[in-house]
Amino acid sequence: MLMDFSTIHLHLLSSFVALSYDFGGWMPNNPFSLQQAPPTTKGGSDESTILKTLPDVNITVQGMSTSWVLSRRSADYVPLRVYPEERFSEAVPWRLIESIRKNSKLKLPYPCLCPEDVENSVAI
Repeated sequence: MLMDFSTIHLHLLSSFVALSYDFGGWMPNNPFSLQQAPPTTKGGSDESTILKTLPDVNITVQGMSTSWVLSRRSADYVPLRVYPEERFSEAVPWRLIESIRKNSKLKLPYPCLCPEDVENSVAI
């Protein structure tokens, strides 16, 4: 289960630049390697076991720098809802595009998935 969660959140973080370094830049949130196997029983580890399991400084710095570089926006970044080429002329797509803008009217907005921070592409 731990492996699945790590894989899922790494994929999501690579897609959403706003969260990538904020969450993954702190090593305990996203250790890039483990020096020992994870515990198999609940309550079977203490502080020293955790410290022995986490990666050393060199691996941590490499992982943090990789996360930082990948969290920067590319030079050709196009945010969601921005269409450099006008591709839609029908009413239905425009109505759907307008419905995405509902976040700006929320009492407490959720900026993590804000369309301005999500790239209009499938590329990293």
